[in-house]
Amino acid sequence: MSFDTFGTALDSLIAPARNCFSITPHDVATVPSLPKAIYVGTGGNIALRAVDSAQDVTFMNVTGGTILDVRAMHIRATGTTASNMIGLA
Repeated sequence: MSFDTFGTALDSLIAPARNCFSITPHDVATVPSLPKAIYVGTGGNIALRAVDSAQDVTFMNVTGGTILDVRAMHIRATGTTASNMIGLA
């Protein structure tokens, strides 16, 4: 087991992610855990709804390898062409 020097430190939005998970776009289901950001493995468009938003927006032409600093509660299948996304929480 690895020793975590920062294991007792408080988490914040600017702290490194403590949890990573795959994101599968879906038109109804929410993201399994609210992320601090989203890593985009394969570029394209990302249709999403941010945690405090009342409507969806589409980030166009997001380059693969980008970390998108947005707390998204929905990543929609319709309108999303990017893939291999990982939630950073």
